[in-house]
Amino acid sequence: MAALKGQVVAGGKLLPTLLIGAGGSGLAYAVHMPLPWLLGALIVTTGLSLAGVRLPAPTASRKAVLAVIGVMLGAAFTPDMAGDLGRWSASLVIMLISTAVMMGVSVWISRRIAGNSLDTAIYAGMPGGLSAVTLMAADSEADLRAVGLAHAVRVLILLLAIPPVLQLIGHVSLQPRTTTLAQWLAVPAWDDALMLIGAGVIGAWLGRCLRLPNPLLFGPVLVSGALHVSGLCEAALPPAIVALAQIVIGVSVGVRFAGTTLSSLGYGLLVAVIQALLLMLIAVAAAWIGHAVTGYSPAAALLAYMPGGAPELSLVALSLGIEPAFVTSHHLLRLTVLILLMPVLLSFLKRLQSRHSSSH
Repeated sequence: MAALKGQVVAGGKLLPTLLIGAGGSGLAYAVHMPLPWLLGALIVTTGLSLAGVRLPAPTASRKAVLAVIGVMLGAAFTPDMAGDLGRWSASLVIMLISTAVMMGVSVWISRRIAGNSLDTAIYAGMPGGLSAVTLMAADSEADLRAVGLAHAVRVLILLLAIPPVLQLIGHVSLQPRTTTLAQWLAVPAWDDALMLIGAGVIGAWLGRCLRLPNPLLFGPVLVSGALHVSGLCEAALPPAIVALAQIVIGVSVGVRFAGTTLSSLGYGLLVAVIQALLLMLIAVAAAWIGHAVTGYSPAAALLAYMPGGAPELSLVALSLGIEPAFVTSHHLLRLTVLILLMPVLLSFLKRLQSRHSSSH
């Protein structure tokens, strides 16, 4: 009973934050801003956080929304995708190579320009996986504030840069689709609804059992994807839930800046911005190569190769209808490889640094 009461109280404290985010999204939708539900909530909560307003983070809501997003992304997988495996494989190789380049550039900037320790540079430079990176960095000698700042600024800049960059390279319509009230509120048939709910619950459990990166997102992706690829389920979640998910994700990014001000961030903020912009340029170059090799659109390749923010970028792909299954698969592989290699890479670089120090 006490736990339930605590959840109710926490939900009550969070409600104003979600209403502020929803208000920002509604305003963005009214003025025809690109990606209104995501960017509207993100911009208004980031602005308030930097102005000194402390907004509670939607921790529990974000966890539930990650599972919902996973189910939605799984619905993008279809039986006819088997013929694309060759092109996907080529694209995945390009993504891994570009990720290695991004990692090298990011670590060099953090180490040489920002003057961070090796641990901090490695974890701050990892292109994606904020949740996993934070846990791993906490067990090291890394500066958690610098790591968190680098990742938060990178995701913020990537999301704000998506509209102009996609319009520049992809000729993609970023305006929300015209949706009737009936479509907004449409719900799947009861048997499909049960399968989608089961995909979310079982997927979250499976993701933890398999120790997937971001298990609440990628576990439901796997289960929902299996249901849709097999043809057992063809249902998708209604637009209203997609919009709500974007609001919660936008708010969760914006409130990461709570308790900080532009003046206090100073040089660290400047380095993080430069780092994020350089990684964006590498992603754009890789996207053009991926487009030339695989034939996938530059917009799809860019969202797949962007450094970080797997839930956010996959949700953007889903919202805009830009190959969400393709984008999600790339982020899952990148995070899995990075998390597996990170301890080995850090140990190798430390030994290298130790040899270099002893030789001088």
